[in-house]
Amino acid sequence: MATMITMADVLFPYIRQNLIRYVKDHWKNAELIKDIDSLRMQAVEDLKNGLNVVQIPDIDEEEDRLQEAIITNVFDQMDADRKTTALKQLQGHIWREAYHSGKIEGHVYEDVMPALKSWKTAGKHVYIYSSGSVEAQKLLFGATTYGNLLQFIDGHFDTNIGPKKESTSYTKIANECGYQAHQILFLTDIPEESQAAKNAGMKTTLVSREGNKSLCEEVVKEFGEVKSFDQISLL
Repeated sequence: MATMITMADVLFPYIRQNLIRYVKDHWKNAELIKDIDSLRMQAVEDLKNGLNVVQIPDIDEEEDRLQEAIITNVFDQMDADRKTTALKQLQGHIWREAYHSGKIEGHVYEDVMPALKSWKTAGKHVYIYSSGSVEAQKLLFGATTYGNLLQFIDGHFDTNIGPKKESTSYTKIANECGYQAHQILFLTDIPEESQAAKNAGMKTTLVSREGNKSLCEEVVKEFGEVKSFDQISLL
């Protein structure tokens, strides 16, 4: 069985190891300033919703204090496995630097490229919907250990379209892709996402990979399960 190097193995640790350096190196950069503004607005919204999160001071506050708040906020979000758009946007920008410098590559399972090629040849359209930003998705699939896979992907969606566990997000995606929901097969390893897609009218299948959380019998019966993309039949 092939061993998969996941985001938890490489990408997330890279953020933890390089966040402080990245913030200091890009401190006056307009893109980072925009990322900080997004984190600040998210923190304010979280506070309104009763979440105890580190607030980020205004940009004109003391530099050391502001940087400390940013780093603490980001690490706290990562510890809580949050998938806010503000967090994913900053992570994507840090990964972009790493991809361009050759420090990291995108790792995909060995059955992914053959499946994408086969689906493309058959005239199927493939879209990615991830909590990671669109930019981060393109970086990963554009620089994988199997080469550039972007040629097989027709479009990308992130949480700007909506949360992944809300059915309205999938309705919007279907509309933007120009399909009826029932014409779309949604693949995920998270049952709550599968339920949201199903509620929107999509077909769904759970993908169970080595290292993923085990799926209970009831969930598998509800949504189906494959362990590899070569087990997926597209009519």
